[in-house]
Amino acid sequence: MFRYVNLVLAALLSLASISAAQADDAKLRIGVLRLSSSAPVFIAQDKGYFREAGLDIELKFFDAAQPIAVATATGDVDVGVTAFTAGLYNLAGKGALKIIAGMSRDRPGFPLIGYFASNKAYEAGLKTPKDIAGKRVAMTQVGSSFHYSVGLLADKYGFKLSDVKIVPLQSMSNMSAAIKGEAVDAALMPVSVARKLMEEGSVKHLGWVGDETPWQVTGVFAGPKTLANTAVVTRLLASLQRAEREYHDVVLASVKDGNAAIDEKTKPLLEIIGKYTNLPVEQVVGNCAYIDPDGKLDVKNIDSQIKWLQAQGFADPGYDAAAIIAKDYVKPD
Repeated sequence: MFRYVNLVLAALLSLASISAAQADDAKLRIGVLRLSSSAPVFIAQDKGYFREAGLDIELKFFDAAQPIAVATATGDVDVGVTAFTAGLYNLAGKGALKIIAGMSRDRPGFPLIGYFASNKAYEAGLKTPKDIAGKRVAMTQVGSSFHYSVGLLADKYGFKLSDVKIVPLQSMSNMSAAIKGEAVDAALMPVSVARKLMEEGSVKHLGWVGDETPWQVTGVFAGPKTLANTAVVTRLLASLQRAEREYHDVVLASVKDGNAAIDEKTKPLLEIIGKYTNLPVEQVVGNCAYIDPDGKLDVKNIDSQIKWLQAQGFADPGYDAAAIIAKDYVKPD
């Protein structure tokens, strides 16, 4: 009898141990910026989509893209959602992380990254994006998404990237301060960061990257430990794609002339985005980045980004998109 009881207790303890392990596996820390380009993350968190999928999600906020890639590689966060950078690609090339899905894209009609001039530089003739040749341009890091956007612009208008004086300031708050204080001539910034400066009259808006040179800006990526837990990653992506579809069909479907409508359908989602980006709904409407409803990734564009960054010496040689994409998860576009 005692032997039977002991066996039952052992079995129960074993089950409890397994359940505890599964519960631990379901806890994920996601590194993200307070930008509307990550709207599906905020929607899935706020509306309980992650929770319904058995995921306990903690959002950790950063002020630039590259630190999120580093945090994912070191295990300080389990999943990163942010812009693609040379540093991110180099970490992926060394096997420290892999891309598992797409997120936002710079696309015509959906403001995301903009070109902005200081008032002084604008008065001196910096009136259009192509005029940044020869100017001091602020961005977060060398090899950042902003740097790549300038490179695309240089290719389009036929000036040399070396003609632009890149001023890496490590964070978007530093960039804002620099252009407002006219320590630089221009900056590339997400619209949600620049909106306040625009309303204050501290900067002049020159145009949108999506109108000049569309590309896949952000994605979702994870380190080897997270990737090994197939069930958790699958549930994570399913939750994100549920939110992506909702965001696309409700908010993006209402966008006209770069602004989403505010109505009974869109307002609840716009309020969620505003909650996590610290913006009122009236400002969120002009910050609605395009996101594929199925979380697809423009793999060809990722490969082009890597090749461009390698050619510039910003990214290490020896790898391509195929080497850093988790093919079991990515939906190619």
